Amino acid sequence: MSKQVKTNAMRILDRLGIAYEHAEYEADEFTDACETADRLGLDHEQVFKTLVTVGNDREHYVFVIPIDETLDLKKCARSVGVKSVQMIPQKELFPLTGYVRGGCTAIGMKKTFATRLDESAMLFEKIYVSAGRIGCQIELRPDDYLRAANAVYADLTER
Repeated sequence: MSKQVKTNAMRILDRLGIAYEHAEYEADEFTDACETADRLGLDHEQVFKTLVTVGNDREHYVFVIPIDETLDLKKCARSVGVKSVQMIPQKELFPLTGYVRGGCTAIGMKKTFATRLDESAMLFEKIYVSAGRIGCQIELRPDDYLRAANAVYADLTER
């Protein structure tokens, strides 16, 4: 039996005393969040993706939304107090955060960025987010995620 390899996000949750479960699936390269949820048999509404943006102020902001939803960039900008935000180019993700596309989480990024979790997370006892590598998700309480990611709730999606 192989030993579980913990991600940086899992080590941070352990250090904070936050309870979580993890789920893994076979993946060598990027799979979109919907495919990940389907492989693990998870409810799409409870699985959240992490998106990184840059504001007109040149600061970076992280938004975490349900996988089937789309960012409302105007709502996102208002939530962090800037005029506008836009998605960063994919090539900037790893150097900026330390995470790759499909394995990005706000927990344990290279720097701490203002982070917002979509308020729909409050509807669930537990949510799923990337554990910090492709093929691994963590399940935890939304309020625990807020604490670990130093985030706040906000209305972020086009509805």
